[in-house]
Amino acid sequence: MAQLQDLEEYISSALDVVEFKLIRSKSDLENDALAFHPLMAHQIFGDAESIFGYLDLKVRIFYTAGPLHIYLDVKYEEKVDNLPNSVMKADNVVATIAEKLPDGCYFVNMDEFLKTLDKADKFKPFGEKLAEHIHFNPNNNEERIFEIYHCNYRQTAFLKFFSRLQTFVLWFIDAASYIDVDDAHYEKYKADNGDWLYAAVGYTTVYEYYAYPQHIRPRVSQMLVLPPFQKLGVGTIFLETIYKYYQNQKNVLDITVEDPSDDFQRMRSFVDARLCMSLKSFGSNEIKKGFTKDMINEAKEFLKLNPRQCRKVYEVLRLLYTNIHDKEDYTGYRLDIKKRLSATYHKQLSNIKKLERAKIDTLWLRSSLPNLKERVERLHEEYVVVEKNYMQIVEKLRLFQKQ
Repeated sequence: MAQLQDLEEYISSALDVVEFKLIRSKSDLENDALAFHPLMAHQIFGDAESIFGYLDLKVRIFYTAGPLHIYLDVKYEEKVDNLPNSVMKADNVVATIAEKLPDGCYFVNMDEFLKTLDKADKFKPFGEKLAEHIHFNPNNNEERIFEIYHCNYRQTAFLKFFSRLQTFVLWFIDAASYIDVDDAHYEKYKADNGDWLYAAVGYTTVYEYYAYPQHIRPRVSQMLVLPPFQKLGVGTIFLETIYKYYQNQKNVLDITVEDPSDDFQRMRSFVDARLCMSLKSFGSNEIKKGFTKDMINEAKEFLKLNPRQCRKVYEVLRLLYTNIHDKEDYTGYRLDIKKRLSATYHKQLSNIKKLERAKIDTLWLRSSLPNLKERVERLHEEYVVVEKNYMQIVEKLRLFQKQ
């Protein structure tokens, strides 16, 4: 038992010991302020997200900021293999990570990695430029320039670059897989010598699905914004750029999202609500009258929103325009949302009644439905979750209105 307890020191959390850096110059190599850690590691090191066999382990994964050439480095004080009479073997960290990397795209020799860094100033974005936006930081009066490019994933040079960019997804997107890409995001910045250089920021993918008879239905499949560039509005600009790209294409029915995370759904609803605020049917007076077909038609025509997302935008904007301190106003909002939340229950009940009219035994179906007390409790719980999520979006909309 004593030996096992001693070996616990040789178990490291990958979330703590793995660190990334995006390297723009040699001085960045020792700049700890640039380091960031993974959100998850189970897709690399298993469910426990742990690495065995090292004391004071540190795993460094460096990327050249533009072309994203990779350097892997493992440092430690002691290895379990070297303990007296040890029969235990340490995990091969480099090999485990390298299994998830494209062949030949990483270095373990710093001198070789630095040679690629010396050439990184020649890197230019791939594809066609779609948009440019400037992020202004009022705290330091700093402006940062970001550009979005629509990429052709059939180009060999781009595929090699993108295969390196995709290596981040296993550390930052759950249940991630490597896929094709449509849009890539870059930061345009000045080097010390005054030259304009580019750093990779992230990417998003849109698949175009066929819709009968001659339409397409674009679906946003994956979006990744690297941690150093988060909270700068990059994801919002990504989504708005996709909308603008498809907005005037007559063969596009609507734009959907594949399995969105809660954070992405909030961002999407914020973007959609902000854009819908300029539409006539979503005016404050119209919103108070309830959800209408005019909203569905207008949101679909101008923004390519599907009816389900349109309903969500209506609920967000109605909360924005509701005075929660006015009992009548607030009660009206809550009842409207709860009516929508109750729709599934009432549909189930309606189906049961249809079966009963057909003389079919429905006792087992009725027994699966909640009783009145349970239904009221569940409905309240569901509503609280919905309002909490919507309120986060509403707060961002209010900040936007003040700008």
